[in-house]
Amino acid sequence: MGKADLHIHTSYSYDSSCTVSAVLEWAANCTDLDVIAITDHDAYGGAQEAVQLAPRFGIQVIPGCEVATSEGHLLALFIERPIPPGRSMLETVLRIGDQGGLCIAAHPAAFLAHGINGQTLRAVLQDADACQVLVGIETWNTGVLYQGSNQKAQRIHAEVGLASTGSSDSHVVWTVGFGYTEFAGRTAQDLRRSLQANTTTAHRLFAHRGPDYWPRHVFSRVLRKMGWVTWTPEPNASFELRRLAEVQFG
Repeated sequence: MGKADLHIHTSYSYDSSCTVSAVLEWAANCTDLDVIAITDHDAYGGAQEAVQLAPRFGIQVIPGCEVATSEGHLLALFIERPIPPGRSMLETVLRIGDQGGLCIAAHPAAFLAHGINGQTLRAVLQDADACQVLVGIETWNTGVLYQGSNQKAQRIHAEVGLASTGSSDSHVVWTVGFGYTEFAGRTAQDLRRSLQANTTTAHRLFAHRGPDYWPRHVFSRVLRKMGWVTWTPEPNASFELRRLAEVQFG
């Protein structure tokens, strides 16, 4: 069985403190993940960079984006170009499908996270084309503020019957892999088939939030506000704090 983290932010997201290279290095050498998806907020540059660098780091990357629809957030996976934000959920799902992509409802009904509610999901799934594209729902998102939101997501999952996924929603490098999706196989295409067949399972690392979780997280966010990010120059190199303007040009 393979493991994938399908919701990861890089410094192409305004609120993430880790560069693409840092995410790839951590995923490849500090986790047992087989596949990751780069899903920056309404941005595609991080996914493009990750796909280019992934062979050097030895980790498989799915190009994606976390799209802010007018009704909540969607994870767009296996896309080839940016998806415009601010459209209805149905239009967004169909645009993702036009690229041959798939999508997952991100942190549904989560507290302060712009999650899609169950009523909207059920309405979109009435569309014959949309239900071929909207194939999954995050039932474990280890990055949401209130972890009880995951129980709400699991109740919605029981109603709509989409593939269950787990993700970290990581905005700091050391949380990559805290939540993950298990699937049959080891490759990104195996994962795609498992999502479409509704055979994935969602998991989280036990006790993933230790006593130092919030202090470290807040410290990383403050550093990002000041223009500092976690970076590594190449595979198997040490992590460094660098000015974002020095290491990211897109």
